[in-house]
Amino acid sequence: MLNVDALEGWEFPLLEQRYLADQSMLYAATLGFGQDPMCSGQLRFVYEKDLAAVPTFAAILCHPGRWTAAPELGVTLNKVVHGEQRVFLHQPLAPEGDLVARARVQAVQDKGQKGALIHAARTMYDRATGAAVASILHSSFCRADGGFGREFGIAPVAEPLPGRAPDVVVDIETRPEAAVLYRLNNDRNPLHIEPAYAAKAGFDRPILHGLCTWGLAARAVLQGVLDYDQTRLRSVEARFSRPVVPGETVRFEIWREDGLCRFRARVEARDVTVLDAGRCLLGEGHDAPDYMVPA
Repeated sequence: MLNVDALEGWEFPLLEQRYLADQSMLYAATLGFGQDPMCSGQLRFVYEKDLAAVPTFAAILCHPGRWTAAPELGVTLNKVVHGEQRVFLHQPLAPEGDLVARARVQAVQDKGQKGALIHAARTMYDRATGAAVASILHSSFCRADGGFGREFGIAPVAEPLPGRAPDVVVDIETRPEAAVLYRLNNDRNPLHIEPAYAAKAGFDRPILHGLCTWGLAARAVLQGVLDYDQTRLRSVEARFSRPVVPGETVRFEIWREDGLCRFRARVEARDVTVLDAGRCLLGEGHDAPDYMVPA
């Protein structure tokens, strides 16, 4: 059973990472930036001339690793799936940098027979200046670990999508080898490359990383709303609903609102929603989120 006391008192070490422009370009390439070599907006993220970083790249920096594997936490690891992901940019992400991060368990929710949610937050700071760069909230759905009867912390709340037709629709065709490429971002889960392992998990074939689909949402908003100006994309958040199979076309339905946009992602060929309750904050004037971790 999940050890809520241990989770509430969990202490993360100082997380550190220096990343280079090559890693920024690799991340963008694994999201398909550069598929159209004539699109100058896409090339900004994969070409070292005037290079820019995709904002969602922040989600894989200063990653704490598989910390939930610690036996004292009581997490049933083979029943854990990625539930939600959020990133907030305190400033535009540089294409290379030297970061330190502080992390904490933000909240734990008991969903009874459905399982439990563990929300882990981290905030990254520029090592030289001490300025906050990005805050991340990674939510894990522990399908076998509910029913412990105690919760703590501030859990994220998903807001409903508008009932009207979307204002913008962006279709992104994923490549058949998309999961093979995305693994190079230090996510080596065999679920995304080994057919036998995927079959044991209940899938007909290896599936695309949820974080890759989530990164595609940033690509869709940059393309469809922001004319590839990444400095205006302040946050990206979404709930994972269904997996994407590499090679499928993902349709992003986007609703414009004042200072933000909302979105969902669907695979129309299978009539399934793969990302839901999506939201992006745009431009200036947004307060830091409640999952920001002090330095």
